Amino acid sequence: MISKIDGYTYLDAVLVLVPLAKIVPSEDGSYANSEWLDDRAAPTAEDVANKLTELKSVEPAYYLREERNKRLSETDLWGLQDFPTTQDQSAYRQALRDITDTYKSLEGVVWPEKP
Repeated sequence: MISKIDGYTYLDAVLVLVPLAKIVPSEDGSYANSEWLDDRAAPTAEDVANKLTELKSVEPAYYLREERNKRLSETDLWGLQDFPTTQDQSAYRQALRDITDTYKSLEGVVWPEKP
């Protein structure tokens, strides 16, 4: 799972390539020095590096969605049937849902103004 501190690591890539793999992480943070304990074939270093690059390419969008979801959850009450919701509130929530159509990372995002 992606860590807000480190982002994706080679372990994430390994686990995508070999789900539930049995691997002892290396102390130096490298795949080459990790210990493979699984009966299945270990992925090559190149396969791990390629998968890690692929995972990191979607990382900015992950953080954008996380922030968007946090902002949406702050207004969940507005979505209840028995709660009177204004047009501005509905428009704000829709703008949050649509934010990923315009932006692919948190960089430069212009968030809609909360009513």
